[in-house]
Amino acid sequence: MAVESRFVVIRNGVEVETFMDKKAADEYDKMLDMADNLSDLFDQSSLELAEKEIEEISVFIAKHREDVLIALQAKKPKPKPAIPAVKVDEVIEETADKPKTAKAKPKTKSVKAKSATKE
Repeated sequence: MAVESRFVVIRNGVEVETFMDKKAADEYDKMLDMADNLSDLFDQSSLELAEKEIEEISVFIAKHREDVLIALQAKKPKPKPAIPAVKVDEVIEETADKPKTAKAKPKTKSVKAKSATKE
């Protein structure tokens, strides 16, 4: 007999989502808390949005909170990974170990000059 642990996120007495690990369930619950807070904020604004639109916008912002924080300049973007540096000595050693193969001569195109003749 198999035993499974499931973590259920419940909102207002309604089962919203089920997860297999606690961390994912906690993250989802936290995202829903943020979305609720954002909905309250939008309700206080002078924006005239339907309840469904407010919910969709709130969930979107909560799901993309890292990007929102970067856009608000509250957080710096993560630097892009740098290309690892290679030491010249390592490259020379690697190429010295490989057998040398004959290199083909590069093909060159000859360009014929057109002579202008006057008739």
